[in-house]
Amino acid sequence: MYRNKLKVITGLSFFILLGVAAAHAPFQKERNLKVLPKDISDQKLDSIMETYNIALGVKCEFCHAKVKGFADSLDYASDAEPMKEEARKMMRMVIDINKNNFWYNKNTQPEYLKTVTCRHCHRGEAFPPEY
Repeated sequence: MYRNKLKVITGLSFFILLGVAAAHAPFQKERNLKVLPKDISDQKLDSIMETYNIALGVKCEFCHAKVKGFADSLDYASDAEPMKEEARKMMRMVIDINKNNFWYNKNTQPEYLKTVTCRHCHRGEAFPPEY
């Protein structure tokens, strides 16, 4: 009888601990951030990416590679799409322009400055028009 109670208590404890671990384990999407701060919130990252979509008139797959075997899924961490590195170069350029040419509150991260944005040159086009 003691063994049966011990088995039941051990089994219940295991499932309770498993449930608690699953409930408290945060799901972190794999990230591959090389320009934006690594501690950026999902909400802030999504907001920035959406502004890029609008400024360039593109969708996410313009810079992000598709998951092999899944037509509608993107691998946001992958560097397989060459345009992603071009986008990083453009991000660095815009950050540099804002940080080195305009006054800003030093408590604000330069990556979040919006004095000059992608839209200034791209004007809703994937590739800026030649002037």
